[in-house]
Amino acid sequence: MPPTSPTTPHRHGGESYRLTVPSTAHAPRLARDFVAALLQVSGYAPLVDDARLCVSELVTNAHRHTRTRRIRVEAVVNRKVATVYVCDSNPWDLPAPGEAGAVQEGGQGLRMVESLARDWGATVYGGREPAYKAVWFSLARQRLGA
Repeated sequence: MPPTSPTTPHRHGGESYRLTVPSTAHAPRLARDFVAALLQVSGYAPLVDDARLCVSELVTNAHRHTRTRRIRVEAVVNRKVATVYVCDSNPWDLPAPGEAGAVQEGGQGLRMVESLARDWGATVYGGREPAYKAVWFSLARQRLGA
């Protein structure tokens, strides 16, 4: 990942994993299964349901609201934090949560991501001529006794 900026998650070392799927109606299910299996074997079983909901929302948004042909899902996992990035080729369309309580067609899923994740955001990559964006979320293990 590029150097940390105000819109990127805090860098943390760990194991990196990547899945690229075609932007189809099946993409959210493929991403959910990938992230769930990864977190299960990485010792994040208590966070699997939250991760499945969050990645489903972000991949669905990429499929519905961008013209990207492929969606890339990247995950970085260490002993404390798991961060999942959903990348698409439309850097100009940044996501924004809908207003709380407002009746509208979109944006409410991002409120859910905001409520479940420790952190979340969107980062544009590519400098002056952006090439892609990543919408990401981080989940943290609960400390023992907390």
